[in-house]
Amino acid sequence: MTEKATRPAADRVVVRVPASTANLGPGFDSLGMALSLYAWVDLAPAERTVVTLHGDHLEGVARDKSNLIYEVAQSVFAKAGVELPELAIGIRSDIPLTRGLGSSASAIVGALVAANALIGERLTQDELFQMATALEKHPDNVGASIYGGMIAAAWDGHRAEAVRFDPPAALRFLAAIPAFELATKSARGVLPRQVAREDAVFNVAHSSLLTAALATGRLDVLRHALRDKLHQPYRAPLIPGMERVLREAPEHGALGAVLSGAGPTLLALAEANADVQGLESFVREALAEAGVQAELRWLIPDLTGPLVRLLQAGDADFASAPDAVLSSRIGTEVRP
Repeated sequence: MTEKATRPAADRVVVRVPASTANLGPGFDSLGMALSLYAWVDLAPAERTVVTLHGDHLEGVARDKSNLIYEVAQSVFAKAGVELPELAIGIRSDIPLTRGLGSSASAIVGALVAANALIGERLTQDELFQMATALEKHPDNVGASIYGGMIAAAWDGHRAEAVRFDPPAALRFLAAIPAFELATKSARGVLPRQVAREDAVFNVAHSSLLTAALATGRLDVLRHALRDKLHQPYRAPLIPGMERVLREAPEHGALGAVLSGAGPTLLALAEANADVQGLESFVREALAEAGVQAELRWLIPDLTGPLVRLLQAGDADFASAPDAVLSSRIGTEVRP
């Protein structure tokens, strides 16, 4: 570190970051929600940079200084006027890559928060949000992972704004995660450059209705509020079985169903007392008939956002894996 920098706030920092879903039907690039599926970013000062990968879902992740976590962390240090060129980086993710669950957003947010914690939180949460949005190019996934809960956000290419609120406590999500990947770039490539005015008005109306319904707990209107004409109809051909799941899920106990982000994961929204087995059976059957194998997982909104743990060399769990330092079952922020 240079003379400009202070001593690191800890010998090691571990951050747990939630996954996210974006769009939620009509809220294209503007609505996001954090979900109870997690990634971990682990940073420590080092004599030379080394990247350790823990668990699955990290195929192809770089192990040198081209690693995204390293590059994002260095952007935090540069903005704060700190030099910390060599890092020991640990990464674990239970969020499958390129499935529409915010894997890249969680990595960006985890790196930003961990790097900022390592240098004593010199940057504000808003500064981290602005940096994350500029990197991701839209605010919905990164905003949800940073703030937790549900966010409505906008970005004009220069500054992002977000309003966070708690979604209804009874809300649950059945995630159907197909075995195949779908790159965001490919999913955006099928969208038209122009849309009819009536379709734009339809989405503005339904996005507004959806936001108000989730903010006030009006789950009874979700079946109508989740409808979309800007992206889901164009992406449906990329995901066999999607059209049927979105159309028929309410007949099997769901409040509605949407494509998660750019896909291919589908989310069926349900109340806590829903017919779990009936909905699962329908989704599994609909996708299987279309030739799609998918993992089904029940998720809930994550309300806390990133959890941070600062560790000193003498701590009992200093050498533990990231997910042992911060369990996926922890629901409140952890500080030393």
